[in-house]
Amino acid sequence: MKFGRTDTPELIDFSLPKDHTDTKGVLSKHKKSGSTNIYVGCAKWNRKDLKNFYPRGTKDELVYYASQFNSIELNATFYRIFPREQYEKWYDKTPANFKFFPKVSNRISHRRRLNEAIYPIIDDYLEATANLKDKLGTIFLQLHSNFGPKNWDRVEKFVGYWPKEFPLSIEFRHREWFEDETVAEELYQLLEEHNISNTLVDTAGRRDIMHMRLTNNEAFIRYVGANHESDYARLDDWVDKLCDWKKQGLQNIHFFVHQNMELASPLLSAYFIDKLNKKMGANLQIPKTLHD
Repeated sequence: MKFGRTDTPELIDFSLPKDHTDTKGVLSKHKKSGSTNIYVGCAKWNRKDLKNFYPRGTKDELVYYASQFNSIELNATFYRIFPREQYEKWYDKTPANFKFFPKVSNRISHRRRLNEAIYPIIDDYLEATANLKDKLGTIFLQLHSNFGPKNWDRVEKFVGYWPKEFPLSIEFRHREWFEDETVAEELYQLLEEHNISNTLVDTAGRRDIMHMRLTNNEAFIRYVGANHESDYARLDDWVDKLCDWKKQGLQNIHFFVHQNMELASPLLSAYFIDKLNKKMGANLQIPKTLHD
């Protein structure tokens, strides 16, 4: 994941910003009784990227991956809309408690840029994706870095069209969505009204988009390590933050670990899960790492 990459991570202040003043109110409003839903995973499962994760002789990478993690951020769906049979195969290969968090097709987000031509594509995408059935987690839309507030009308029409039965998170990358307080507040209110989560992206070179503003009872976090020793301290900070949000009412934690060199993603994930289990009292399986 090259977005936000820097060659000098030692110079970056990775401190998490203070919560937006409205985050506490959102969590309080959505607070319910019951257990916290926690899903932690990587962005992909192929052997080439997750080097040394798979035991020698592994025949099916997804089957093994799903025996170690309870979720995957499914980036493959960004590049193509797979036939329904593929989703059915993924469904059948994974255990009952596993969930997929697929990325919206780039035909919608990048090529068409949410213009009027996207609506049939959305229908096709969701018709195929629905074959993940009960293993379908939150779908996420990632907008291009140059997709700014001048496209407000497109965002408003998109969220109005999106079927409410499919949970959605949106990642805004253009700095102007957050620099102008009026624009930011209008955006947050729009997401709240449609029960869409505001994706949080923690990456080295784009600290300007670390807004810490939740818009529903979901923390959808895309964490990008810098392949630097600071990666672990950053994860410690996230454990503390999520525990604090849980006390305020957070019930859905969806945390996905990326790296510029993905081979370290399982290591960071295992570290994060272990820390979260101990501090939050969770009981997530800790993935095995560094196979020969």
